[in-house]
Amino acid sequence: MSRHLLSHIQKELDQIRAAGLYKTERIIDSPQGVEIRLSDGRTVLNFCANNYLGLASHPRVIQAAHEALDRWGYGMASVRFICGTQSVHKALEKAIADFLHTEDSILYAAAFDANGGVFEPFFGPEDAIISDALNHASLIDGIRLTKAQRFVYKHADMEDLERCLQEAAKARFRVIVTDGVFSMDGDYAPLPDIVRLARQYDALVIVDDSHATGFVGPTGRGTPEKFGLLGAPEIILTGTLGKALGGAMGGFVAGPAPLIEYLRQRSRPYLFSNSLSPVIAGTALSIFSWLSETTELRDRLEENTRYFRQGLSQIGFTIKGEDHPIVPIMLYDAVLANRFADALLDEGIYVIGFSYPVVPKGEARIRVQLCAAHTRDHLDKALTAFERVGRRLGVLTQVV
Repeated sequence: MSRHLLSHIQKELDQIRAAGLYKTERIIDSPQGVEIRLSDGRTVLNFCANNYLGLASHPRVIQAAHEALDRWGYGMASVRFICGTQSVHKALEKAIADFLHTEDSILYAAAFDANGGVFEPFFGPEDAIISDALNHASLIDGIRLTKAQRFVYKHADMEDLERCLQEAAKARFRVIVTDGVFSMDGDYAPLPDIVRLARQYDALVIVDDSHATGFVGPTGRGTPEKFGLLGAPEIILTGTLGKALGGAMGGFVAGPAPLIEYLRQRSRPYLFSNSLSPVIAGTALSIFSWLSETTELRDRLEENTRYFRQGLSQIGFTIKGEDHPIVPIMLYDAVLANRFADALLDEGIYVIGFSYPVVPKGEARIRVQLCAAHTRDHLDKALTAFERVGRRLGVLTQVV
């Protein structure tokens, strides 16, 4: 490799460190859960996993994975249209569609692949894709793969969205693209208003519901259910099996049957990537069955979220979002956010500081993510640690 290139890369890395933006990967030496052991032997409480329902290492899930491994094997060593489709894949796709009240669904190796594969087959230069300014990177990258006209509307700003729809009036197809829940802020897309505009301007709506499927809405069916839009024909859903639904891998697109059928013929990440491991497919199938039986886990998560958000507000922290288990604690300064996270780790609380480019400059934060498996003792320990560190670092300066 060119010495000049390596020298340039090293300077960039040094600048990242100097700016306090370097991302250090902490090493976990135990299964994922609310209590984890680090490689240095410390046991800490995990408050930053996407493990919303606590299923990543749940005994029932582990047992389902063993059974799937024994029955279906480890990997397919093939793409779906050659010899990579088992009946377990088809059963899972039906279960996802049934759970989300859509006609069909299609599996991908990851949600990033689902978002990377859902746009390019359908939209070309004569079409318009209209995207929320804070959409996930995978949606942005998927849109970039097309030659469609691109519009970006201000975050959750319906007047600006309508302006974009009007500017795209001559497009053959118009599609509005949004996260269901925005992962850095924990706020919801105004889905009823988006669907209203979509109906008015004859547009599709693609919603990445990765931070909602399984636990948002009265029965966990995501942001469409939360807003009374479950099964709305305008909405195409993308999502993941890698967060609330066991935390492994796998993504999906769910929507009208002809759209899903066409993706099987033309979606490049689907056609050219190995099939999802049957271990994951079989385990996820068991999880969807479980979630259709009871709302116990999502109800517990909802209560944990309410308690923790109220506690942080009473202490005096500035937090973003609404009633979602993503709880951003705003610190604004990148160096401070990393210092805060390190100090919390010394208190036995595992969280991470988020700063640019993951969030805008000047918007650094600690992002807490709550879990159904957190107990009241866990939550109280975390709240006490946040208050102690906040006062020590001068974030909290008044007695509340």
